[in-house]
Amino acid sequence: MASAPAVPARVGSARAASAGPTVDELLDFVRRAAEDEALIASLPLDPEGRTWVRLDGPGGSEAWLIGWPPGTGTGWHDHADSVGAFTTASGTLKEHSLAVRLPTDGWKTLELNEGVDRSRELAAGQGRAFGQNHVHEVLNESDSVHAVSVHAYYPPLPRIRRFSRTGAVLRLEQTESPEDWQ
Repeated sequence: MASAPAVPARVGSARAASAGPTVDELLDFVRRAAEDEALIASLPLDPEGRTWVRLDGPGGSEAWLIGWPPGTGTGWHDHADSVGAFTTASGTLKEHSLAVRLPTDGWKTLELNEGVDRSRELAAGQGRAFGQNHVHEVLNESDSVHAVSVHAYYPPLPRIRRFSRTGAVLRLEQTESPEDWQ
């Protein structure tokens, strides 16, 4: 198993050890890991499907090194109660997200208001952090270039909700647990 650089301990922090890393610390971790050329080169790449290796994240977080062949993506999803960050290590990724707080449970179909769509392109070295229940999809829109990224989540992902989207309608399709993707 590959291991990314350790996050230095905060000296004099009043935060309880059990509080876990902040989104800023997760973003710092994924940025530093994305700069680790040996780590990035260690990921086996598949020409047709995404590949991933679990990493040791900071402070009990869950981290992943992910390879994205041209034309692949995640589909719409969230990370439930986890906060997270990711950085593109090579290639370019596109993130589409929703600037809206979805209900956590108890719904199957939701009509979105106008103006909630956000898009950003993340080239090598660029990343972002996000809060709980962040709904997005990540894509490698290139026709010919693989992309590689580093992701970290805290607490470790308890579930992922997957959505479909048709116009302004977002539909909850399934909920996955860690056993489904590890």
